Amino acid sequence: MDAQKEIIRLRRELEHHNKLYYVLDAPVISDYEYDMLMQRLKALEAEHPELVTPDSPTQRVGGAALSQFEPVRHQVRMESLTDVFSYDELLSFGERMDALIAGPHGYVVEPKIDGLSMSLEYENGIFVRGATRGDGITGENVTENLRTVRSLPLRIENAPERLIVRGEVYMSKAVFQELNEQREINGEALLANPRNAAAGSMRQLDPRVAASRKLDIICFNMQYSSDFKYETHAETLDAMRAMGFPVVPYKEYGDIGSCLERIGWLGENRGELPYDMDGAVIKINSLSQRESLGSTAKAPRWAVAFKYPPEKKESRVVDIVIQVGRTGVLTPKVIVEPVRLAGTTVSAATLHNQDNIDRLDLRIGDTVLLQKAGEIIPEVLSVNKDKRPGNTIPFVMPAICPECGSPVVRDEDGAALRCTSPECPAQRLRNIAHFASREAMDIEGLGISVCESLINSGLVKTAADLYSLDKEKVAALERMGNKSAENLIAAIDRSREAGLARLLCAFGIRQVGQKAAKVLAAYFPNLDRLMEANTEELTKIPDIGGITAGFIAEWFKNPQSMHLIKRLREAGVSFESREEKRDSRFAGMTFVLTGTLQKYTRDEATALIESCGGKTSSSVSKKTSFVLAGENAGSKLTKAENLGVKVISEEEFADLLK
Repeated sequence: MDAQKEIIRLRRELEHHNKLYYVLDAPVISDYEYDMLMQRLKALEAEHPELVTPDSPTQRVGGAALSQFEPVRHQVRMESLTDVFSYDELLSFGERMDALIAGPHGYVVEPKIDGLSMSLEYENGIFVRGATRGDGITGENVTENLRTVRSLPLRIENAPERLIVRGEVYMSKAVFQELNEQREINGEALLANPRNAAAGSMRQLDPRVAASRKLDIICFNMQYSSDFKYETHAETLDAMRAMGFPVVPYKEYGDIGSCLERIGWLGENRGELPYDMDGAVIKINSLSQRESLGSTAKAPRWAVAFKYPPEKKESRVVDIVIQVGRTGVLTPKVIVEPVRLAGTTVSAATLHNQDNIDRLDLRIGDTVLLQKAGEIIPEVLSVNKDKRPGNTIPFVMPAICPECGSPVVRDEDGAALRCTSPECPAQRLRNIAHFASREAMDIEGLGISVCESLINSGLVKTAADLYSLDKEKVAALERMGNKSAENLIAAIDRSREAGLARLLCAFGIRQVGQKAAKVLAAYFPNLDRLMEANTEELTKIPDIGGITAGFIAEWFKNPQSMHLIKRLREAGVSFESREEKRDSRFAGMTFVLTGTLQKYTRDEATALIESCGGKTSSSVSKKTSFVLAGENAGSKLTKAENLGVKVISEEEFADLLK
């Protein structure tokens, strides 16, 4: 078949399956079959790059990171809504509509998805630009990041010459939970809620980061059409769905009183919906009536958002248990008698740490007031001490890990307790996944799901077990097979020669990440020499402070750490450094980068400075050695000139590197 015809066929087939999956919720092929179609299209486009178009399904992930988001002036103002918080306020809205509209008028009720509002522009059916709401008049151009959203159609059928649609980018509850689990494994700060996670993802300068967040979009308004032929809002939603957009579910009602049942249903069932929602939107259905009503300076007169109050209920504390997270943090969890709250049954809530327990003075047997924080995570608001039994005692966190019996230490900020064992069963998945990660031993094919399979099957208990895996047993695991097992074993074998820097990073010693591991590997020729070093010697190394030195020394004192090292040595893992001795020409110097650099990205310039022993800072002070200024340098350049700090160009920076 001709390559161009095959490419067109594959694109149409993939777009068809996207619509079935994201719009109609009725997929007819497996994820694997979809991926195979995509791989075939990618291969053909790689062979014929002149045939690649912006609307191709392969263009979901942008290549280059963006330096900034350019402003976009909206053709149609993106208004916000007036909030109401009670049925009385909602009925008052209905009375205003009765007074302002002559004759009958109907309403549409929709869930108010808690995400990031977007304007989506199409020309001749092709997605050409997407922008955030901003201040309603001017937003940010996030087109490349929006292309990574799988549920957003890049091409629509039977489209007008120009179309602008408004939608809400959101992160599903399932993806939010999965992302936070991964961040916990990586030792990263957890995201607060799906809305913030979606907003932060859309503002990533690198579209590949946005793509990794698995965002979705749901559309709720036709802002503009060059071929507008609709009389009601409901008709526009149906038309958008027919074009291939994922559209907000809606119900039509003849009067405001009839809307109350739907609003109540959404409130009761919002816990079951795949997305986070914080209210219901009630709109006049007739577009001509909307036009006659107009808008205030801030919001349309023809719509309001009914905001659900956070639901609170009392329950009795049955127990307080300690969970050891994948980063080793001991977290107290309160077990309560099951109670229905915000659409789901709640039987447990987090207490965070001992300080929070002390603040609440919470004890087993107490009656507590519960609420869902951000409609997602149950939390204890207060203790009803009038209902406290007479035999309760204060709760105190344990001094040893309940999973492995190792000592626990308090974080330097005094808030959290942490298990010190590198072989703690509760931390097993996190430790092994981190050991195999790209910045550590870089074992290709050993992701979270494979790690879980290896652990659940009993084949792996510690990272050292990876080096004695049997290919036949690995091949027998679900979704593996002989070829995958063979590739995994080969990748594990290659990692034996990863070198000291990667091994130190893989150990997961607190505050010893990729950068500190390279510094240590440049200073010590092998692991044995590092283990001989005391904290005084460690603190003499650039970038290794007293706290980090203490964590390193403490880690090597742990018997379980020494057991892991012994087994890795027996497995033939190299303990030798592969790092070249550090270039120290910028030792003791601090650089500040400002403006747009032409020859380097900021990450590249920072890496070059650090490779020569220097540091970078985000602010200019008298201690700054150099300010590297690109085009359109701003206040940092002015401050440097006022303080007498030397300002260098990219050419002068290149001379320093020679």
